[in-house]
Amino acid sequence: MDVRALAAVAALGSALVLPAPAAAAELKIPPEPDEPPAGYRLSADEAVAIAQRTGEVRSRRGLEPTAYTRGADRWQVSFFSDSREVVQVHVDDRLGAVTETWTGHQVAWRMARGYEGAFGRRFNAPYIWIPLGLLFLLPFVDFRRPFRLLHLDLLVLCSFAVSHVFFNAGQIGVSVPLAYPVLAYLLARMLWAGFRPRTRAGPLVPHVPVAWLVLATVFLVGFRVALDIADSGVIDVGYSGVIGADRIADGDELYGEGGFPDDNAHGDTYGPAAYLAYVPFEQAFTWSGRWDDLPAAHAAAILFDLLTLAGLWLLGRRLRPGEEGRTLGVALAFAWAAYPYTLFVLATNSNDALPALLGVLALLAVTAARPALTGLAVAVGAAAKFGSAALLPLFAAGTGERRIRHGLVFGGVAAAALVALFLPFVPDGGLREVYDRTVGYQAGRGSPFSAWGLEPSLVPLQDGLKVAAALLAGLLFFFPRRRDPVQVAALAAAVLIALQLTLTHWFYLYIAWFAPFCLIALFATQRAPSGRPAGAEEARREHALA
Repeated sequence: MDVRALAAVAALGSALVLPAPAAAAELKIPPEPDEPPAGYRLSADEAVAIAQRTGEVRSRRGLEPTAYTRGADRWQVSFFSDSREVVQVHVDDRLGAVTETWTGHQVAWRMARGYEGAFGRRFNAPYIWIPLGLLFLLPFVDFRRPFRLLHLDLLVLCSFAVSHVFFNAGQIGVSVPLAYPVLAYLLARMLWAGFRPRTRAGPLVPHVPVAWLVLATVFLVGFRVALDIADSGVIDVGYSGVIGADRIADGDELYGEGGFPDDNAHGDTYGPAAYLAYVPFEQAFTWSGRWDDLPAAHAAAILFDLLTLAGLWLLGRRLRPGEEGRTLGVALAFAWAAYPYTLFVLATNSNDALPALLGVLALLAVTAARPALTGLAVAVGAAAKFGSAALLPLFAAGTGERRIRHGLVFGGVAAAALVALFLPFVPDGGLREVYDRTVGYQAGRGSPFSAWGLEPSLVPLQDGLKVAAALLAGLLFFFPRRRDPVQVAALAAAVLIALQLTLTHWFYLYIAWFAPFCLIALFATQRAPSGRPAGAEEARREHALA
């Protein structure tokens, strides 16, 4: 393939992970390399000569350069070795100076470069992130019990920020490894909570009146919605949802080569439920056909977020009786609103609150002993984000009572829902084409945002972890033999974390998938001395009486 064409393809693919303003710059090859294009001061040959002075280029031999105009006043000079782009240099046309130089993974992956505000915009400001993190922690700190485990658990949930700081600085060689200890701790903690549930002494909210938490939650909701409207972007994930919804509404084919526009050519990588969820919003805020402000994506992200918060409040009310349930519900709603990584999802207007919402709905159905509704919620989650399918065995077993009857009802509804969701969107190429465009594409693409992508020699370890994660998901149908809804929440978090540990492409948005389950598992076992015990047997008795 011609190196110029190859560079254009590489630039287009890498642009898909940036919000609209950063992805909008179009690459063009000037017709005459020795003459400045219209509106430019430099010619392509002059831009190449400037780029060749950088140390990254001078240290390599035999590179073939190709110069492109990039936007109104910038040049991109791509250097190739054996048809692979190895150095990318940006040159300011007016100043005749190099502004950016990229090598390694940062050539192909623009999201690895640490562009300011590319993901979340104002969310990344220390004056937002730090107060929000403190607000998330403080209501649950018991100064009389400084070493209680809940303090450590919540600190660990916030500690993804250490990795995130290095990601924002473009240092993925540091940011990627730092995420794994956090995921590993949470996996071990959730497995322990799921298999060895234990009531922990001390009130969940020891020093703050619950009424204050209610007011704080209302304030945080208003702040989050205002921030989303005033200063947030839409990354390719939300853009995909809007495009897919528009195609569904117009009766166009959802999956297939050439169906999505060039600036999001692989946007059809999700399940049909992910696009169906956007249809009402796209119909209310019609897509312009461009990657613009995308109000439909904003509206969808806000509603997914608010419904998840409301679902957590309802769960708290169902998991505990009386005043204790009201406190738990408010605490869960507040924690979702204050947790920085749920705001990160909202600030990028991605669809990652959707699997969280469906997971919460599935757990609500478990507390109501409704296997049909549980199966429906989990199936819709799996038909939106395929990773949610790992929860099917766990939720098929429910709380372990009447396993055969429960499993049959759950399985029948889940299977019917999956068929109903996928069948209308099977293209002429059949299910194979759906697989190739979705799971196959996701499984086959490389990514530097995991240990496996950064260091290919670790792939055998990744394969072993994939087997272990699959075994864990399957075994949770059988063990533990009896489990209450809080244990189900802990084990659901463990399944999703185990899955994410094996992903070749992992990102901070995925934290929202398991965050609700973690919060439930951590909060619901914290009981004041006067409270009734939270053992599995009592929980089942309370559930039977409900």
